[in-house]
Amino acid sequence: MRETDPAASAATRSTAAAAICWIVAAVVYLLAETLTASAFPGYSYAMNYISDLGVPDVEMLGNRPVDSPLHMVINIAFVAQGLLFAAAAVCFTRCPALPLRLPIIVVGLVHALGMVIIAVVNGGQHNNELGLGWVHLLGALFAFFGGHATAICIGISLLMQRSGQPIAAISIAIGLIGVLGIVMLQVDVRAIPGMLLPDGVWERIGMYAVVAWELLFGAFLLARRSRKALSKSPAAALD
Repeated sequence: MRETDPAASAATRSTAAAAICWIVAAVVYLLAETLTASAFPGYSYAMNYISDLGVPDVEMLGNRPVDSPLHMVINIAFVAQGLLFAAAAVCFTRCPALPLRLPIIVVGLVHALGMVIIAVVNGGQHNNELGLGWVHLLGALFAFFGGHATAICIGISLLMQRSGQPIAAISIAIGLIGVLGIVMLQVDVRAIPGMLLPDGVWERIGMYAVVAWELLFGAFLLARRSRKALSKSPAAALD
């Protein structure tokens, strides 16, 4: 009878759970954004901000008309994305041999906190007049920083562990691309308006970097698990 390592089995199950959470988080976000944007008259992925989709009021924000009938859909998706992301980070770090376990958990929770904040405190004019605009911006900072930092920390962790080196390098690269998008958004908003790309494009580079990484890394984890299962199948057949 083949012996199994309970700790290894638990780590394998946790890794699979992490992969599923990241993939589901990405799919939920993309579907919700597509649905909400389709109901938003004249919504522009280039000119409008993502958070415009979550504003409940019909109004003008700067030079952008805002009218999002399905604002609740995207706000629920923000929360779902954050909670699933945090759950994935915690599950992924169940492996005791993984380096940078605590930093990965912390930045994963920071991302989740940011996504919840931007859902609860939307970026509309009403909240700005209440003096809550900075809360929404802080939430966005947490969401972007936490998501990008998670990809980078996991990439570094895998390099330290000397496993999955291509996906480690890709994770770090995607995280840095996301950081670049948000840095350029701030440059565009505060220093040189309209620099190279519209605001909405820079912001989406930041957000889609997180979503792309979730899909890619989740798929990698599931594929690796499948390969390990196949490699063990001959032995299993002898049990």
